Amino acid sequence: MRIVFYAPLKSPYHPTPSGDRQMARLLIGALNSIGHEVNVVSEFRSYDRSANGSKQEKICQAAELEAILLEEHFSSLHPNQRPELWLTYHVYYRAPDWLGPRLSQKLGIPYVIAEASLASKRASTPWIIGHEATQKAITIADAIICLTRHDLQSLRNQNICGDHVHYLPPFIDTAPFTETRKQRVKARRTLNEKFRCSLNKPWLLSVGMLRYGDKLASYQLLASALRKMLDEDWQHLIVGDGEARTSVEEAFSEFPDQRIIFLGKLPQEDLALIYAACDIYVWPAVNEAYGLSFLEAQAAGLPIVSARVRGVPDVVQDHESGLLSPEGDIEGFANLMLQLLKDKKRRESMGNQGAHFVHTERGIRNAAQGLHRILSTVRAFSRKPQP
Repeated sequence: MRIVFYAPLKSPYHPTPSGDRQMARLLIGALNSIGHEVNVVSEFRSYDRSANGSKQEKICQAAELEAILLEEHFSSLHPNQRPELWLTYHVYYRAPDWLGPRLSQKLGIPYVIAEASLASKRASTPWIIGHEATQKAITIADAIICLTRHDLQSLRNQNICGDHVHYLPPFIDTAPFTETRKQRVKARRTLNEKFRCSLNKPWLLSVGMLRYGDKLASYQLLASALRKMLDEDWQHLIVGDGEARTSVEEAFSEFPDQRIIFLGKLPQEDLALIYAACDIYVWPAVNEAYGLSFLEAQAAGLPIVSARVRGVPDVVQDHESGLLSPEGDIEGFANLMLQLLKDKKRRESMGNQGAHFVHTERGIRNAAQGLHRILSTVRAFSRKPQP
């Protein structure tokens, strides 16, 4: 099937790495793996972080021009080359889909959304333009794919339910982690030589962009929790970079030398070995949608310490592959880290369970099968193309 893929928040080709960009690429990879022809026909970005009504109106106007250009493009194609389905990834009030609803109706093809969020509290805020556009898109969608049970329940709470609403949990490409789990000794030696990481201490790991907002809040909460553990022997490795680096470094500035080690921004292909070298993956997940890094860490055999927030329970099995504290509970988070630091056997057992969970249930092959089932329900659907 010829599928148009569109991501209004961040294109799969966007230069800045993020979980959102990674998930978009994973969806495309899963669809390609089962024989679909996926085309990203537009990199138009509707994202607005300012809550500025006039800016949202300008984005809407720019989207109108983009839609006209795309209509002309599709009209120029032979009928056998035109799209058969439109798939938009990640729609919410800050990044509404101005293109998919209009163009799918013009083409007379099914319209599908993967990861849709609708917050009724935004209906009477400066975000009303984006909210209403998101509400319209969700209302006309022929299928909605929810990546977390939190989003699924949020839609149900607003009476958006039925056979067209599906649950497809987050997934990753597990291939890079299959062999690296066996290279722990080599990976630790490499980090020891490059960053002076101690071979005799457990290594805690966090992977996340150093951005303002929720990421910075997570790092600050983590720093507060780690201060309660200074009597224990550990090192904390941080992978990531960004505009809030100075603020993140300030949060950890009071720690003794070599307790906190910033590895900086690393290529995705290097991360598998970093995970394999470490002992526990720790991340407070402030307002986290779900976190693909949790799946990556588990695929590499690391137990998780995080918070029971939004979609995190969809990717971390509490008391099996990791431990989840109440949201924002600094004391509880520190206690969970301490439990695993003091119990090597337990963290190894959880790491093995996590690896089994991800490799058998959350790989790209499982997701491809799920996508095939979902798209099969809308494949035969057709609209009368609009003039």
